[in-house]
Amino acid sequence: MEIKTVFMTIPEGTNIILGQTHFIKTAEDLYEALVTSAPQAKFGIAFTEASGPCLIRKEGNDAQLVDICVKNLQAIGAGHVFCVVLKDAFPINVLNRIKDCPEVCRIFCATANPVEVVVATTPQGSGVLGVIDGFAPKGVETPENRDERKEFLRKIGYKL
Repeated sequence: MEIKTVFMTIPEGTNIILGQTHFIKTAEDLYEALVTSAPQAKFGIAFTEASGPCLIRKEGNDAQLVDICVKNLQAIGAGHVFCVVLKDAFPINVLNRIKDCPEVCRIFCATANPVEVVVATTPQGSGVLGVIDGFAPKGVETPENRDERKEFLRKIGYKL
């Protein structure tokens, strides 16, 4: 078995959601989940089949973001993986709807941080083992850091 990491393309001002899924209607269902939970969002979706024609299926309302999703999944090279690249919304706005899709098995990450995908390859094919999302902790939150966190959440409208 070979194990490698693959860097994801995440343009400035966007977030990426990576997950595992299992059925051909994933692209349409994720499209509906995104557009109904964040109608202002721009997004791309791609999903890799793992049987039959083994195509990368794609949807979205922004061609550039769709293309980025396709390129990310081509780089990973594993079946039954989906990628969403999201602009003008945050994963928190859409994640529960995505998790409610019957064909979604798991979410690997939902982030704007740099992401490396850990991929294992065998003679059968490749699979995602997990992700490296962002960076290692640098310390423990101080009371000042806590106040800054609370102020930030209010500034962006997530708390009163």
